[in-house]
Amino acid sequence: MIIVGLTGSIGMGKSETARMFRAAGIPVFDSDAEVHRLMGPGGKAVPLVEQEFPGVAGEQGIDRKELGRRVFGDDAALKKLESILHPMIARERNLFVRHMRLQGHRIVVVDVPLLFETGGDRAVDYTVVVSAPALIQKSRVMARPGMTEERLRAILEKQMPDVEKRRRADFVVQSGLGKRHARNQVNRIIRILEEEANA
Repeated sequence: MIIVGLTGSIGMGKSETARMFRAAGIPVFDSDAEVHRLMGPGGKAVPLVEQEFPGVAGEQGIDRKELGRRVFGDDAALKKLESILHPMIARERNLFVRHMRLQGHRIVVVDVPLLFETGGDRAVDYTVVVSAPALIQKSRVMARPGMTEERLRAILEKQMPDVEKRRRADFVVQSGLGKRHARNQVNRIIRILEEEANA
């Protein structure tokens, strides 16, 4: 089985690219969706996060706005949160891959925002980086509710520069030229991977 790590900085079009892989019949593990599940109602992470950050849990699970306020700009608090979530996400990802292998899938995609930053690229066979020009990236991100220039700067500081991600990638999907162009690139990557899986 070929495991593909999909990544890209904020606003690069990674979620849309993941949907394209899914639409082509490739199973995709979505790390962000897993975080929502772990911190949602009855999620496994809820008691552990509440223990570290008292007052952030309620009937709907973790209040992500309040939690975000507590960890924003506080590296120590963010590291605490990551030390709770990252091992849980890795466990769920491994279970997903094992399950897909048992189902006979020959290619799976794991969508991991901080793939290179956390060393996750060592656990995959190929990496796909989604990229777009900085101006397009900024306009996409600034259109999000509650986003500010300061917040975007802080997020980008935590992420490896796009140019370095592209340098390390096995494949790059350019998302700045429209969906059709991106879909053609995704289909080309899938053809290459299928040839390898069949070899």
